[in-house]
Amino acid sequence: MELPFVKLHGNGNDFILIDEYSGEFIPGEMKAHFAALYCDRKFGIGGDGVLFLLKTEEGIRMRLFQPDESEAEMCGNGIRCLAKYAFDKGYITSPCTIETMAGPVTVKMEYDEDGDFMAEVEMTPPIFESSGVPAKGSGDFHEIISGYEVYAVNTGVPHAVIFVRDLEMVDIGKVAPPIRSSTFFPQGANVNFVQITEQNTIKIRTFERGVEGETLSCGTGATASAAIANRLKKTGDIIEVETIGGPLTITIKEGTYMKGPAETVFSGILKLES
Repeated sequence: MELPFVKLHGNGNDFILIDEYSGEFIPGEMKAHFAALYCDRKFGIGGDGVLFLLKTEEGIRMRLFQPDESEAEMCGNGIRCLAKYAFDKGYITSPCTIETMAGPVTVKMEYDEDGDFMAEVEMTPPIFESSGVPAKGSGDFHEIISGYEVYAVNTGVPHAVIFVRDLEMVDIGKVAPPIRSSTFFPQGANVNFVQITEQNTIKIRTFERGVEGETLSCGTGATASAAIANRLKKTGDIIEVETIGGPLTITIKEGTYMKGPAETVFSGILKLES
């Protein structure tokens, strides 16, 4: 079987996209294993996850499977990539609603005057209550874990947020895994380290659950970091978030919005044995 695929990225957070708008190519029970095989950067295509685009009665749906075979509820960079592909194919117009495991998400998109694709995503409302993260305890989550002051919020997926003076001094590969797998987080959590650089600008680095490593950018992580910074009055309502892969803008006004780019890298054909 010949399987078309497209590689896209949002600020360096890269994905393999499989278009199942007209029908299923990869059976549901095989999607997780497919992601584990083809996200491999040496023996596969390489990626932080596989996006499956499905048609619904109202529009389209996104499913995201990660290299560890888990399915993520939501992905901010991934949904921009999916929206770009669907917009380019004519499946959707702007604005549109995309179904995710975390609920429906509204996306506005356009090509700017330089020909670059930009999308603004109305994110699911941040959940600060510990039970909704989910995390142990009640009220806003605030605990010391592995010697770090940790806050938590769910922005479609669970996120731990840690403020530091200097991001470059943090050994993420060593520090993040114990927090990601802490018993405080029954479903695990993405771990974000945040440095306030200006009044409304933050820099972040994110260790992603499911990828089990640092990624160049994380849309829900940028949203989580900005939401916690805003809640603690460390920033205003419009926050510029600098990720390793590029900038995102988070706006928290009568809703939570993430704006950023998406780019198509290449397309190809996989030859699969039946």
